[in-house]
Amino acid sequence: MAGKTIIENRKARHEYLFLEKYEAGIELFGTEVKSLRAGKASLVDAFARIENGQVWLYNLHISHYEFGNINNHDEKRPRRLLLHKGEIARLHAAVREKGLTLVPVRLYFSAALVKVELALARGKKMYDKRDSMAERDSKRQIERAMKERSREY
Repeated sequence: MAGKTIIENRKARHEYLFLEKYEAGIELFGTEVKSLRAGKASLVDAFARIENGQVWLYNLHISHYEFGNINNHDEKRPRRLLLHKGEIARLHAAVREKGLTLVPVRLYFSAALVKVELALARGKKMYDKRDSMAERDSKRQIERAMKERSREY
């Protein structure tokens, strides 16, 4: 899942534990793609939901294209995600399980196409968040000590 990253949902890494990740296409209008190329989007509070056998992405904010005309897009409209039928069925079965949700993690370009990295996630409890912060701090201290040690020699 490589490509030029447009935006990342860093808050989701703190709030959720990712179980599986999927790559999905996204159905966009022309002015939305132009806005994304300018980097004017936000994944904060975005989520995906499965309705009538299709996956929809809600609360993805793509700003108006500044050089657009009256046919400019709606900033927060629901956008359809493009997945295979088998993947949708698997996700639907998993989401029905208690506590799992679909969270968009990253929006990126793959060649000329816009893709969404979608994660099947479980919300973290407060103690999980504290554990991950403590782990991150200890890694930072180890790296700092290794850097200091390499400077001495």
